[in-house]
Amino acid sequence: MSERKQITFDTFVRGVMAIALTVFILYMLGRLSSVLTPFFLAWLIAYLLFPLVKFFQYKCRLKYRIVGILCAFIVTGLVLWGGFMLIVPPMIDEGIRVKDLLIDYVQNDVRIASIPQKLQEFVRNNLDIKAIVTHEGFIDSVKQAIPRIWDVVAQSFSVLSSLLSLTMVVLYTVFILLDYERFTNGWPDLLPDRWRRFATQLVSDVEQGMNKYFRGQAMVAFLVGVLFSIGFLIIGFPMAVGLGMFIGLLNMVPYLQLVGFIPTILLAIVHSADSGQNFWIVMLMAIAVFAVVQAIQDSILTPRIMGKVMGLNSAIILLSLSIWGSLLGILGMIIALPMTTLLLTYYQRYVIKEKTTNKQINQS
Repeated sequence: MSERKQITFDTFVRGVMAIALTVFILYMLGRLSSVLTPFFLAWLIAYLLFPLVKFFQYKCRLKYRIVGILCAFIVTGLVLWGGFMLIVPPMIDEGIRVKDLLIDYVQNDVRIASIPQKLQEFVRNNLDIKAIVTHEGFIDSVKQAIPRIWDVVAQSFSVLSSLLSLTMVVLYTVFILLDYERFTNGWPDLLPDRWRRFATQLVSDVEQGMNKYFRGQAMVAFLVGVLFSIGFLIIGFPMAVGLGMFIGLLNMVPYLQLVGFIPTILLAIVHSADSGQNFWIVMLMAIAVFAVVQAIQDSILTPRIMGKVMGLNSAIILLSLSIWGSLLGILGMIIALPMTTLLLTYYQRYVIKEKTTNKQINQS
């Protein structure tokens, strides 16, 4: 029977100092949050861009790291611009159509037979559309809104500070990428010798788990966005590609695509008024698209992609999402699969393996 470890004055002082140090660090993080936020944001961007920088420097045999960084920035900017041009112009065109439709709907006081009467009455009683969609009403609304918007902006962030913060993020990102390997390989030297091995292994395991999760989840989200876009195009829905990719982006957090029902209902009203189709038929077709895509996602995409990437079966994935989601909400659903994988890995490594090793020792 092992002896119970006694609490001495030395261990008590060490414990109090550790607690005080933890409180002090948390306090300083809170006080310096405005200064540290650009740095941590830049570190996240550098972490995401570093594989692309390595590709340009080593695969494309660029001599200087700074050239690889500039190429990574250019490629990322072009991809973002391409996505912007793919989604935003169709949304603007549809927005103009919606505005013209609403102006005709309000100014002529028409009743659209394809839209339920209760829904039309709700819109007329609760939304002052005329004050927004007509030219004069829009100008008046802008004049009234500008002072309030300016007050909020002036009290929170000035334009100069925003530009300065953006510049700091870019500079931090460039400097971190220039010496990325030295940063990532040198931090264990700041820890005591007895903690280095475990801390390094822990960070490595967390990094691998997060990498696998975000790669798999990004693939699932992209495929879900494509499926929604195809489904909305088939039923002739307005802004089909933009809405589909938006719902796919929401899917980066599992089951958050249900939020996409809100713009779907609004666009169903517009499509019903524009085409003359019955509103409930339009909504039924949209719900059918949601149901089919969700069934494909749950039965094929998530088990095949996430199960293969994370090494978990479908039941464990669903249970993990439910438990972590109930504990931490949306954040819990984001970290559910990597944390579950990490816990299972450590359980097998330190509990199961230790028991097996002790059993073998006792048998020998």
